[in-house]
Amino acid sequence: MYHALRFCFLLTSLSLGMGSLALAKGPVIAEVNGEPIDEEVLNLYAVKRLGVGISEGFPDEKRMELLEELINRELIVQDAKQNKMDEEAEITAQLRETIKNTLLQLRIQRLIESNDPDKDLLMTIYKAEIVAKAGMEYKARHILLKTKDEAADMINKLRSGADFAQLASTFSVGPSNSSGGDLGWFASNQVVKPFAEAIEKIKDGKYTQRPVQTRFGWHVILREDSRKIDPPSFDSVKEQVLEIAQNQIIAEFIDKLKEKAEIKIQP
Repeated sequence: MYHALRFCFLLTSLSLGMGSLALAKGPVIAEVNGEPIDEEVLNLYAVKRLGVGISEGFPDEKRMELLEELINRELIVQDAKQNKMDEEAEITAQLRETIKNTLLQLRIQRLIESNDPDKDLLMTIYKAEIVAKAGMEYKARHILLKTKDEAADMINKLRSGADFAQLASTFSVGPSNSSGGDLGWFASNQVVKPFAEAIEKIKDGKYTQRPVQTRFGWHVILREDSRKIDPPSFDSVKEQVLEIAQNQIIAEFIDKLKEKAEIKIQP
């Protein structure tokens, strides 16, 4: 059972992403029926299995364990080839996809390495994608009713001078009724769309003049206060900004390739 689990893990690990691709061959460290296993293959396998490469101070016991797994892999692969499994249509299709994916990752890796975004570009993206889209937060109360007519009646009571919190405590069927309908502070993306759209349209200190329907029922909403959300610091989102910059580089690269390519899509 232990060996079966080891083989399962081995085979699963072979399907992991290539990560940082290193294609140069190192010295041969083992042979299986004349087929070499080199140092670079062992290092790449260690990165996929353990997240760290073979380096000075790497435990000899763990190194031999990984090498044994590679030997086991080679034995299975050689047996599969002897049974002509590598000639099966499904396998050849998978091999073509593996080659394409490996080339894809290598090309993108080298593209990014040769187009390292500078600080000015990163700051431009930070301001456009993070700071400008920081958005608003709202402090609100609401009265949740089962019908539109009930909600309209609440609005009439408010127009007559009734206290919003008192009405919410008495009539609201939502869980916030115990606190006078208080919802605290929240951003638009934290509530359902009709509720967000309604609260964005009214001013601080005002309530909705028409009932607002959501999947929860009918609402009367009081926007008590609002404030602009402080954007996160550049350093705290630097990795996110870098990813956006890299995606832009990749998109521009693909656009240039499309300009020179002849692409036909069958109807």
